[in-house]
Amino acid sequence: MCFTDYLFHSGSNKIIMKKINFRKKFEKFSEHWSPKVIAELNDYQFKLVKIKDDFVWHNHEHTDEAFIVIEGKIFIEFENRTEEINKGEMIIVPKGMNHRPFAKNEAKIMIIEPRGVKNTGRLNNELTAPNDDWI
Repeated sequence: MCFTDYLFHSGSNKIIMKKINFRKKFEKFSEHWSPKVIAELNDYQFKLVKIKDDFVWHNHEHTDEAFIVIEGKIFIEFENRTEEINKGEMIIVPKGMNHRPFAKNEAKIMIIEPRGVKNTGRLNNELTAPNDDWI
């Protein structure tokens, strides 16, 4: 848990949420394809990611995955088509569906998925990022 986004009320165990500023969070990292957790809602994590160039073909066998474009433009290649997702748009990739995200120029996105989902699905390679990397 990233305690910089929570305040503890003195004299109790209550947690009071602070607002989260996407721009300030994106300023905290520069690497591509390395999701950073900024919040949790039940078992779901909200992750910010900077992407550029190609990712790997993969799927998530047990969960859907939501991509929300905060800045820039991304593409998600599926087996039979490629979707363009622009700033202010989102797409949900159904569980088990093979896909390959990419961006021609750097894009900033939010991914929403359950805690513990590996960014490369079943693959382990140089693009596999650590889980629960909070900023």
